[in-house]
Amino acid sequence: MTFTTRPTLQGTFGMVSSTHWLASQAAMGVLERGGNAFDAAVTAGFVLHVVEPHLNGPAGEVPAIVATAQDPAPKVLCGQGPAPAGATIERFRSLGMDLIPGSGPLAAAVPGAVDAWLLLLRDHGTLFLEEVLEPAIGYAGAGHPLIGRVGDTVAAVQSLFEEHWQTSAELWLRNGKPPAAGEMFANPAYARTLQRLVKAGQTGGSDREAQIDAARRAWGEGFVAEAIDRFSREPFQDSSGRPHAGLVTGADLAAYSATWEEPVTLDWNGYSVAKTGFWGQGPVLLETLSVLDALDDPHAYDPSTARGIHAQAEALKLAFADREAWYGDGIDVPVKALLSREYARERAGLIGGRASAELRPGRPDGAEPRLPAHAQRSAGRRADVVDPTTGEPTVKPDGVTRGDTCHVDVVDRWGNMISATPSGGWLQSSPTIPDLGFPLGSRLQMFWLEEGLASSLAPGRRPRTTLSPTMVHRDGAPVLACGTPGGDQQDQWQLLFLLRHLAGGRALQEAIDAPMWHTTSLPASFYPRDFEPAVLVLEDRLDEDVLTALRAYGHEVRLSGSWSLGRLCAVTRDPATGVLGAGANPRGMQGYACGR
Repeated sequence: MTFTTRPTLQGTFGMVSSTHWLASQAAMGVLERGGNAFDAAVTAGFVLHVVEPHLNGPAGEVPAIVATAQDPAPKVLCGQGPAPAGATIERFRSLGMDLIPGSGPLAAAVPGAVDAWLLLLRDHGTLFLEEVLEPAIGYAGAGHPLIGRVGDTVAAVQSLFEEHWQTSAELWLRNGKPPAAGEMFANPAYARTLQRLVKAGQTGGSDREAQIDAARRAWGEGFVAEAIDRFSREPFQDSSGRPHAGLVTGADLAAYSATWEEPVTLDWNGYSVAKTGFWGQGPVLLETLSVLDALDDPHAYDPSTARGIHAQAEALKLAFADREAWYGDGIDVPVKALLSREYARERAGLIGGRASAELRPGRPDGAEPRLPAHAQRSAGRRADVVDPTTGEPTVKPDGVTRGDTCHVDVVDRWGNMISATPSGGWLQSSPTIPDLGFPLGSRLQMFWLEEGLASSLAPGRRPRTTLSPTMVHRDGAPVLACGTPGGDQQDQWQLLFLLRHLAGGRALQEAIDAPMWHTTSLPASFYPRDFEPAVLVLEDRLDEDVLTALRAYGHEVRLSGSWSLGRLCAVTRDPATGVLGAGANPRGMQGYACGR
């Protein structure tokens, strides 16, 4: 009998899986009250702002993939805000910078998360704004018991808060100390912000959609935008070691709106896998699956053998090299060529019996790739030790954060399904705006300050985010939604899960619980953008003979804790029977699924 940490949940009414139990149960409560999957996801999204503030916040971002019972074709909700109008390469170069800071107001993109959640509620939800915000207002106003990682994060940046970010110190340090695990913690300012959004919405009349649009205006053009505009003008210390003011203005917020877009999809193994567009890293997963198919080796699908791990790691390296050369927003990406079978066969031909230590982008349609100079210079520079905490952030004293993110999946009894990956606006990313109770984000750090690249900084362009929700269809119907925190590791861990569950036939929870691994042989998306050739990070539960064989392939094996990599969430639906399923990652003892 295969060991799992918990059962795969099954039922017919509704299922939720998220990275925090309070968000999962709040969303399930919405389903119990008659709301649909989208009402529930919005509820969870705002609760996650409160209970996982080190992993996401209102001024962050959220991409999602949705399928409705009326129209099961996947659609992408893009809540990734762009670079502000004042964010130019020249501006940063004039400040003596080669990289955008990893923390501080200067690194902030236009906030996208709240507008995206409200757009989802308006277009596909059924409940009023006050109903879906009630749990978040309650937890922010009356308090909730904090998870220990929040206090750990505050402790890591305590001196920064005390010396430079006093508004953050006022919120997060009580009697000069970070909050302890289990301590009741309230954020009254954020509760008031949400209450003001509800009241602003109610001025729009009795119509549900009109109220939501009125709340969106209050966010993008009203009191929220005004507070962000004022605060962003103040200089604060950032990871450059100097104080700088931010670039986000009220005009930037007023000009922004979340959008609905078509996904990028790949037909694979009898399924259709949907990801966000090439403004994010999501297509890396599709490229990797395509290359593994082209190997025509069934052993390449097994993430537990040395042969399989080697093939998958090498395929991932090739896809991530293409991410660096070709993925970006507002450019002509060779989409068809990158996901073609011919290109996959060409790339698969580069996978041999030795681990590659090179960054090898391809030439789709014969085009010549261009890589950032910094990525080539940083090759071989050893990154900071990876934090073995399941995709939680590694936070340095200056606020620079590696890894990030929350996740939530929901499916309801009608067949509505969503996969959403909220992130950014971390408590450690920027000083708290006291009038609002949250900080700005730091997503601009994913741009390059070099002209002519796929992800060069430009005003109005979206940063090439690592946020990567996934939805899978079979015969035109949604059957699986999944995702995980983890920055550059998100699509790597999802790859292993999909190979185990969809190709290997493992049960949902079993596929989540199985040992995880990832490569760091790619230019990191987070400041200071390191690149560690041939490195494989693996949970030490893998058999010793597998590790020995991987070393023989030439991989630099770096062991992590037995249960330390990944925070996967997943929900499923069988269209033939209507049976729903859910699983959640046990690592970190934080993510939970619930349903009936």
